[in-house]
Amino acid sequence: MVVSPNMRPNPSNNWRRCFLVLLIVAGGISSLLSAAPPVPTQLTDEQFWKLSSSLSEQDGVFRSDNLLSNELTFQYVIPELLKTAQQGRVYMGVGPEQNFTYIAALKPAMAFIVDIRHGNLDVQLMYKALFELSANRSEFVSKLFSRKPMTGFRAQTTGRELFTAYSRAEPSKELYDANLKAILDHLKTKHGLPLSAGDLDGIEWAYSNYYRFGPSIFYNSSDTSVAPEIVGATGQNGRGGRGGGGFNGTTYGDLMMADDGAGKERSYLANDENFTVLKNLEAKNLLVPVVGDFGGPKAIREVGKYLKSVNAMVAAFYLSNVEQYLSQDGKTSAFLASVAMLPIDESSRFIRSGGNRGFGGGGGGLGSELGNMLEESRPYAGK
Repeated sequence: MVVSPNMRPNPSNNWRRCFLVLLIVAGGISSLLSAAPPVPTQLTDEQFWKLSSSLSEQDGVFRSDNLLSNELTFQYVIPELLKTAQQGRVYMGVGPEQNFTYIAALKPAMAFIVDIRHGNLDVQLMYKALFELSANRSEFVSKLFSRKPMTGFRAQTTGRELFTAYSRAEPSKELYDANLKAILDHLKTKHGLPLSAGDLDGIEWAYSNYYRFGPSIFYNSSDTSVAPEIVGATGQNGRGGRGGGGFNGTTYGDLMMADDGAGKERSYLANDENFTVLKNLEAKNLLVPVVGDFGGPKAIREVGKYLKSVNAMVAAFYLSNVEQYLSQDGKTSAFLASVAMLPIDESSRFIRSGGNRGFGGGGGGLGSELGNMLEESRPYAGK
């Protein structure tokens, strides 16, 4: 059989067909990628405030103001956490400063702190201003507690050395007044945040207690019975309260001088690298405080919707011992149903606290353990 020239394969035509196929595939991939914008590298002040407000739900209350943690061994879980949870994703948590140490370890692209008390949002805003206003760790601690800056601070100064020095420093009312004004001006003027009168009261309440008690402040130092309403403390804990919990006397200094159980200091003030992780997130408006009930219908689910809209994944969710209260209120199922709506995978981990947990615990304070977010929430998906 004689093959006609018209029947012979044309290399040029084959190349064109391959090129068209590649264009179609590339176009499809491009459209899929463009469907979800990436996690933002920075939020404007307006975007930050709108995101925080839109994700939040009605203010709630707790028995104390939770100005600091009492979980002395909370770092013990970090080495195991880093074996599973992936860095560079999104961090979620509850409460005040302990989140910063977990954030420093996971180095997330973005973080959300969800707490039922509006007072915690104000504490986070106070910290935001302090991180942004401080050039280094020593200046940060000086401003946080209104103590004169330590002498001889170096990049190599450890957390233990830092807090040993500041625990001896005397409080300065002059520094307190100047720092409080700087904090409020920074939030209202530089960032243009429309803080309410209640927010101003909440920030002043928190800051006044850090000034009053210094690095020796502990869970029960403040008199929550006289806290401003926006703080959300029922007055059943603290110096003027009746409740239990947090009576192990763990101070802020203790928490910052602690280690991971193997001798490595991992607090957010242990070294310059950890501090810089937080300072950068705050400066870029990427640590977003949210008012929300873990067992409620909105906050966690709205965070999930937002994260899916930017193609993000949750690395870890720090719960403290909130599950204890969810169980008492019959809200555990509602909480896990909300978690099931978060973008998570097999590496996503709960960090939870409670008596005699797997990492630390016992002898006062709360120990910590990890949980598989996907496995624990899967039975509640769609509910």
